[in-house]
Amino acid sequence: MVMRMTTDHHLVLTTCPHEAAARELARTLLDERLAACVNIVPGLRSLYRWKDGIEEGDEVLLLIKVAKAVYPRLEARIRASHPYELPEIIALDIAAGSAAYLAWIAENCRDV
Repeated sequence: MVMRMTTDHHLVLTTCPHEAAARELARTLLDERLAACVNIVPGLRSLYRWKDGIEEGDEVLLLIKVAKAVYPRLEARIRASHPYELPEIIALDIAAGSAAYLAWIAENCRDV
């Protein structure tokens, strides 16, 4: 399938403190059709500034494929469900991709 240019989709990044929290969040996003796919990537080591100090800890990365139209609801759900006080929520535009895959993302995310 031919690749197409698009700005109708995002790849959203967030981290969780452990795999159980990542799985729970991923299932919530999928159940509510706020994401078409969530990849869970364990083994992340993060160092970051927090409350006047430097913290270090193990985390799990989530790569969330989403239609741009549902992003505001996705962000709200992550904020409401996330165990962190200030969760990482970064949305990157998907500039191009397989037309069939991008259509699949759109079909599996609902903007209600």
